[in-house]
Amino acid sequence: MSDARTSPYDALLLLSFGGPEGPEDVVPFLENVTRGRGIPRERLAEVGQHYFLFGGVSPINAQNRELLQALRTDLADQGLDLPVYWGNRNWSPYLVDTLRELAADGRRRVLVLATSAYANYSGCRQYRENLAAALTQLREEGAPGAAELRLDKLRTFYNHPGFVQPMIDNTLAALAELPEGVRDGARLAFTTHSIPNALADTSGAPDDPARGTPGGAYVAQHLETARLVAEAVAKETGVAEREWELVYQSRSGSPQTPWLEPDVCDHLEALHGAGAPAAVLVPIGFVSDHMEVVYDLDTQAAEKAAELGLPVSRARTVGADPRFAAAVRDLVLERAASARGERPARCALGALGASHDVCPADCCPAFRNALPAAAGADWKD
Repeated sequence: MSDARTSPYDALLLLSFGGPEGPEDVVPFLENVTRGRGIPRERLAEVGQHYFLFGGVSPINAQNRELLQALRTDLADQGLDLPVYWGNRNWSPYLVDTLRELAADGRRRVLVLATSAYANYSGCRQYRENLAAALTQLREEGAPGAAELRLDKLRTFYNHPGFVQPMIDNTLAALAELPEGVRDGARLAFTTHSIPNALADTSGAPDDPARGTPGGAYVAQHLETARLVAEAVAKETGVAEREWELVYQSRSGSPQTPWLEPDVCDHLEALHGAGAPAAVLVPIGFVSDHMEVVYDLDTQAAEKAAELGLPVSRARTVGADPRFAAAVRDLVLERAASARGERPARCALGALGASHDVCPADCCPAFRNALPAAAGADWKD
């Protein structure tokens, strides 16, 4: 029986990427991530070296446990009876096992929170493909309740104040870590995951005006979040012309394929060459301080900054901030009201407005090998 305020939904699923939790997990985890690409096991062991620098443990699972608890606490504090489950794309707890548990527990209509704030294939549609594959597997197995299980994904939240405000405060805190003499001139470098230009250009819904611009909705949404944070930081610090840029990290794949640039380390070199006194790295593209943050920024970018003699600090991500947990609750209540035929207020900062609830067909399409994707207009239960 669902709570009247969250009806018709009877559960929330936290859906994330997953990560290894020990040295013996690293290569099997990378095999899951790269399945179907034919990458040799010895090459995966080389790729996994940055995990071994941290004992073979990615921070992401521990951080998801913290977020899971924050979500449960927030819902309980508001008197909302909505159980929260957790499943991963690439490591335990695996998505298919969590959906099996949901169905066995009698859950029938489930909201899904994917830990990606922006429109793009890997952060949205690929999760929907994972949901479709898991549902299909369970239904083919004849798992009890799987045939009745319906999944709806929460909209992207890049411009929700519960995501933006913690990033503003975290950026201010990172600025305060810099030596006083360089703070006012410090440049803000907003970082996110680089993706192939072709995937970026087609990101978002087919009718999104940004889809016809370089970088598509992926870049447009990041620029909007960066602008919101930068303007608030400038106002708070009294620096009217605080300069900022959107830069990229974590590139992988063939060097012949064009990816979004500039790379964060190249950007630090450019800042140093231009005489910038300092920089703050602001990872707005990520929900938590997972491996790509602690390695690509706290390790590689920090080493580059030290080599250049450029003072650098790094803002924390939103993680399990109570304001982010409250934002998720807000999105849950908003979507539930819409499902009941109501017209709720849809909270969003800036000029782009709230994203669509239901991903239309051809939203954030893949390069190739189009797969069925659940929780969208093109999925038939």
